[in-house]
Amino acid sequence: MEPLQAINLKTKSAYNKAAQKYYDLFYDELDKKPFDKEIIDTSLNYLNPGSIFCDAGCCLCGYIENYISKKGFVITGIDISERCIEIAREHFPEIKYETGDFSNLKYDDNSIDGIISYHSIIDAPKIYLSKIFKEFNRVLKREGLLILAVKEGEEEGNQEELPGIEAKIYLYADEIQINRIF
Repeated sequence: MEPLQAINLKTKSAYNKAAQKYYDLFYDELDKKPFDKEIIDTSLNYLNPGSIFCDAGCCLCGYIENYISKKGFVITGIDISERCIEIAREHFPEIKYETGDFSNLKYDDNSIDGIISYHSIIDAPKIYLSKIFKEFNRVLKREGLLILAVKEGEEEGNQEELPGIEAKIYLYADEIQINRIF
């Protein structure tokens, strides 16, 4: 298995290439998925407006941060792709965005009220999930909230494209594995 750093470089390159297309395809994604919106809304009820939130892997260029921000939460979007961050800043300049790696967050221990990682951990091999979740646990406050969205399936490995874009990237989908981690 490749080191996580090498996989992250592929992920960064792939999403830098795909950023604009992903924004164009998914900017209104939550409007099309009432169940996802309900999950986010229900989860947010566990925290108070003004709580500090992080979108770990905000690849879809800001629409989730915008939605959560409008609910009164203070949110920072973090993504490994510089281009995704640029697009998010263009569309949502009032929200804070940072380029970074969610397996090595630049937050103090126990400093975040909530983390959302929406279809982002699927770009890391299963063997690195415990490292990622330990990092999430490190920065989350004791009563912190973690919202995950993953894909169901049994595939894992290198892919040669994102939808319609030639880009090498690592992807996996396995709901059972996620359930075992928790």
